[in-house]
Formats: sequence, structure tokens, C-alpha cells
Amino acid sequence: MPVVDAHHHLWDLSRGHYPWLQEAYDPEAFFLGEYRALCRDFLAPDYRAAAGPCEVIATVHVEAERSRDEQLAETTWLHEVHATHGFPNAVVAHAWFDRPDSEEHLLAQSRFPLVRGIRSKPVTSTSPAHSVKGQPGTMQDEAWLRGFSLLEKYGLRWDLRVPAWHLPEAAEVAALFPKVPMVLNHHGFAWDRSEEGLKRWRGWMETLARQENVHVKLSEFGLRDRPWDLQENARIVYETIAIFGWQRCMFASNFPVAGLRISYPDLVGSVAGMLAHLPGHQQHAMMCANALRFYAIDVTPPL
Repeated sequence: MPVVDAHHHLWDLSRGHYPWLQEAYDPEAFFLGEYRALCRDFLAPDYRAAAGPCEVIATVHVEAERSRDEQLAETTWLHEVHATHGFPNAVVAHAWFDRPDSEEHLLAQSRFPLVRGIRSKPVTSTSPAHSVKGQPGTMQDEAWLRGFSLLEKYGLRWDLRVPAWHLPEAAEVAALFPKVPMVLNHHGFAWDRSEEGLKRWRGWMETLARQENVHVKLSEFGLRDRPWDLQENARIVYETIAIFGWQRCMFASNFPVAGLRISYPDLVGSVAGMLAHLPGHQQHAMMCANALRFYAIDVTPPL
């Protein structure tokens, strides 16, 4: 089955500054815990080696938290990578929404031919028990919303990455800007796999899914300090599809991060196996076609 990887990262530590990889190593703050194995270059040949026999026909590179004064440099470098290696085929870049120069950066990013969207993480709380609602940089901040509104002006999508308890707030943003295509990263992070935790996650996901401009990535099922569990993760995949519908779901690897828990071929095989009972056109849509359409990717020539 051909695969479009709707979410992965590359980094060259000799070409760019990645604070989380090079100087501020903090496994307590990282959602998977220990991540020392990521603190090395991950280049296009490394991605190809990881993918191995998988028929990856296109990829989407999502900003990798490179130093924020190098956000345009990251996009420039990725276009160089594409020119040499034929991928990534789309780029989700970074630009802040709540800064005085937000429009300048959004305009600059939009002028790159591979840029399809922006991932700009809003300020979030550390748990459902705490609230940062209305604070600067949150999804209620007027400055943040003004910057966000520019996505429609420049024809950009938004990659949404927040903890699950912020999904209702994201739904409010999606309702305010129905013409901005949005995609939720990493299945909304169902980190609490207890029955009560999954019940809360489903409710938050259902609230977000009511906004028809929101899609979701079937990606990053890894948990802190726990092995990758096929049966448990299959439940997450099935429930995500039931909530959003197969038309709005797309496979993504989140490599190399997901490689802390599972190999690339095993990940592709596992997710494809979870979908094997569905009609062929639905499998193809979620593993390939939905991402091509959402990110407006031309697959000729293939990766």
C-alpha cells in the first residue's frame, strides 16, 4: 500500500540550532520521557533508512522546534533537502501569531513553494486541573487570534498540537475561522488510557470533530515509560476514525520521535493492519489520499 507520511521531522545539528536537542535536554518535560537517542542528526538518508521497505510516496515535514530566530532558515534548508532528495513534498513551518512581526513572518513563509501550513503552539496548561485561559499566547488572546486570522489571508493551514484538555478551546477557534483548514496532531494525545481518561478524551475529540474544517492525524501513540501496545493503540485508532470519519483521518509517522517506541515498518504495518477490515478505498484514503488532498501535494515524481 502506498503511504503518505503526513508528519515527520528532519534536523541537521551542524546547520541549525535546536535548543531541546542541543542544550536544554529535559526528559521530565518531554512527553515520552527519555529521548537522548534523538539528540543526533536525522537527515533525509536517515529517514529513508528508517522507512526501509515501506512505499512512502510523499512526506510532510512539520517544524522541529528549531530556534525561533531561525524559523525561515529551517524552511530554506528544507527546500534544499527537497531539491536534493525529492522530499519533503510539503512543509508545515513556524511563525508566531501574537508578535508584532507575525504578519511579516507569515507572508515570508507563505512565499516558499512547499509551505502549506503553520504549526504555532499556543500557551497551554500542565493539566486539566489548571487553567491559563485568556493569558497572553493562549487561544483566547486577542493578539493571538488576530495573528491566527492571517492564515486565511495567506492560504495557510494550521497544524494543531495541544494536550487533549485544550481541544474544546481549539474547537472554538475552528468555529471562528471555518475557512482555515486545521489538522489535529497525534490523535489529540490520549495519554490517560484509563476508562475515565478515555471517556474524557472522547468527549473533547467529539467537540472538536463537530467543526468540519478540522482533520486529524493517526500518529504518535507512544506513552511515557511504556512500550508500544498494539491492542491498546488499535482502540485509539478505531475511536478516532469513528469520531472524525475516515474522510478526515490521515496516517503520519512522527519519525524520528516515534522511533523511541517502534520501528517505521512496524508502525506502518500495525496501522495498516488496524485498517485492514475496512473497504479498500477507505484504507487508501487514510494511508495516502487524504494527506495528499489536505496538503495539496503533487506526487509526481514520487519519493
